[in-house]
Amino acid sequence: MAATTTARPTGALRRNVTADSAPSTIANSPSDSPAGSASNTSLSSLASEAEVAAKPTGKLLDTYGNEFKIPDYTIGQLRSVIPKHCFERSAVRSLGYVARDLAQLAGTFYLFYTYVTPETIPSMPVRAVLWTLYTFMQGLSGTGLWVMAHECGHQAFSPSKVLNDTVGWICHSALLVPYFSWKISHGKHHKATGHMERDMVFVPKTREVYASRVGKFVHELHELTEETPIATLTHMVVQQLGGWPMYLISNVTGHNFHERQSESKGTGKKNGLFKGVNHFNPASPLYERKDEKLILLSDVGIAITLAALTWVGKNYGFANLLVWYIIPYLWVNHWLVAITFLQHTDPTLPHYDAQTWTYVRGAAATIDREFGFIGRVLLHGIIETHVLHHYISTIPFYNADEATEAIKPVMGKHYRADTEGGSIGFLKSMWKSARMCQWVEPTEGATGEAAGVLFFRNHNGLGVPPAKIMAPVAQTTAGKGAKMEIGPEE
Repeated sequence: MAATTTARPTGALRRNVTADSAPSTIANSPSDSPAGSASNTSLSSLASEAEVAAKPTGKLLDTYGNEFKIPDYTIGQLRSVIPKHCFERSAVRSLGYVARDLAQLAGTFYLFYTYVTPETIPSMPVRAVLWTLYTFMQGLSGTGLWVMAHECGHQAFSPSKVLNDTVGWICHSALLVPYFSWKISHGKHHKATGHMERDMVFVPKTREVYASRVGKFVHELHELTEETPIATLTHMVVQQLGGWPMYLISNVTGHNFHERQSESKGTGKKNGLFKGVNHFNPASPLYERKDEKLILLSDVGIAITLAALTWVGKNYGFANLLVWYIIPYLWVNHWLVAITFLQHTDPTLPHYDAQTWTYVRGAAATIDREFGFIGRVLLHGIIETHVLHHYISTIPFYNADEATEAIKPVMGKHYRADTEGGSIGFLKSMWKSARMCQWVEPTEGATGEAAGVLFFRNHNGLGVPPAKIMAPVAQTTAGKGAKMEIGPEE
């Protein structure tokens, strides 16, 4: 069932080796921190002797068919070209942005609550349209506030950790986000971006897993060329409406190797509803025992918000609560999933197996996009400067544009941005990525280290076709070869 490679196992073979063996020894992340020195993040120092011996062969092709080269620079080189003032954080300036977001939320509510009433606007259809506009506007402002709490989680908000965590806890709790729980798992995402076994969000399906989901054999995927727009649309709707709460509740799209948790909290636990992996339970394998009090504090914040919402519902009715908070909350969910999905899912982006990944390589497996006024002003540039953010997440968003321009010459062709079409292009890219990025696999014919670099493929007939894999052959008792149909992986 393996693809044609020589130096390293690929496909199902490599997957079974990594899944069933002891935890991989990962020394590729610079002290598990984005702030590593140049010496311990250079690719030459991170590669093992076996990896050096198994030099990559075969041209690596992204989904578009463009040739891909593995990044060859260091964290130290990137940090050295960023102006020093870009690292400076201002509590006053950051608090000003939080105040602006809160003023937008409060001001919009006041205007609609006061003036969009039956007395001032008798027409019910007109009021319905205006209140629909209200939910959209509040969703954008709420997402902006979420981004500022995100700044707090990365300590990019101010030099004060106490202020950062206080503001972050208040703002995220108001949006039903468990602040410390998210902060810890999100930090692990930054330390393992693009890693097929350690990343915490939007880990793509392997060819084997995807085949099992669609009821096909692994070797049959390259034979499928059927466009499935209805299935793609259905998946997108479910992802955009439920992706964020399902991530918090069941760790959907996160890695599923919890048995490797160092304190053995992951024994017998898997992603999914009621399977022990979520962002609310201190016993979840997403966290160490030292973090458990912070998880409870996050839950307290959620409980306070839920109590306040219950009070609003009892005193003003569920219909008002639905329009005032619940629908805007769903808009926030939509934008969070869309932003995160498009930051890490694109036909040009690679992913890496456990032996090939390094921090430098993984952080480069992200892409900047453009969302116009909404992205740069209302959402504080989180869409437009994500590549820089993955290398040095403590740089505040208002300095990220300048820092991004500084690192572009060092990254060279490894810096990726898709800004075509602006805001409309951003929305279109959701459909494009959903159609083209269905699973990942090595480039056909790649061997050595190159076989550990995985790219998106699809059965919609778009871009580079999946690798051709022959049906497995088994020996009969008479010693004759016979094709053996192996069912989809459970």
